[in-house]
Amino acid sequence: MQIHAFVLHLLRATARRDNVRDLLATCALEGEIWEAVDGATLSSTELSATIGAGLFAPAYPFSLKTGEIGCFLSHRQIWAEIVRRDLPAAMIIEDDAAITPEIYGAALGLARAHIETLGYIQFQTRAQKGPSTLIDMAGACALSVPERGGLRTTAQMISNAAARQLLALSDRFDRPVDTFVQSHWQTGLRPATILPSGISDIADQLDGSTIQGGARKPPLAKLGREWARYRYRRGVVQASRHSMAPTEGGFAPRDSE
Repeated sequence: MQIHAFVLHLLRATARRDNVRDLLATCALEGEIWEAVDGATLSSTELSATIGAGLFAPAYPFSLKTGEIGCFLSHRQIWAEIVRRDLPAAMIIEDDAAITPEIYGAALGLARAHIETLGYIQFQTRAQKGPSTLIDMAGACALSVPERGGLRTTAQMISNAAARQLLALSDRFDRPVDTFVQSHWQTGLRPATILPSGISDIADQLDGSTIQGGARKPPLAKLGREWARYRYRRGVVQASRHSMAPTEGGFAPRDSE
């Protein structure tokens, strides 16, 4: 199966430009640089047309930052491009990633072999928590399907069918893209994970996150935020446990609501 690579890059993040070129040169796939949506430039009309609130349970407890909105829209653009070009699958790599070629090569081979069946495979940068189902291995690289989907979108491979399904279900969204993908009880798509993947997150070595930020919150507000996060994570655990998405990966096709 021919896999096309999209290296997602926010143009104003000039400190990442050399890294973007390195990613394109070392990802072992034909590909291109894809200009990310800059959430900071979106008008209030564009923002209100995109985001909702409480679209499905558990309700996401925080307002989306403009960077998170831009990131979600960037991934949606690539999902749409996969469908438009009728690509069988694509690799999406964010511009703060780094590749360790020896490990990445084995992980890429695993993903190629299983992407048509699994639909969405994360090249994870950190260990998963909770139970998972082992699908296959290549050397030290393990391909598994966790009960609770992982966060982060540093790098992932997505099939045409999965891109079509995620696109149809996200005309409006109320949580960051990685949190949305994690929500397999809603999407019907249970994402798989490769670890180690040969992918690491080097944002701190470049220019820091282009999504997070903002003023420091007072202690009471910070405590309230941590409580909201805890309650949301408990909801995710429960929803993941009772999800109807296939437990060995892949997805149950759904229509957009």
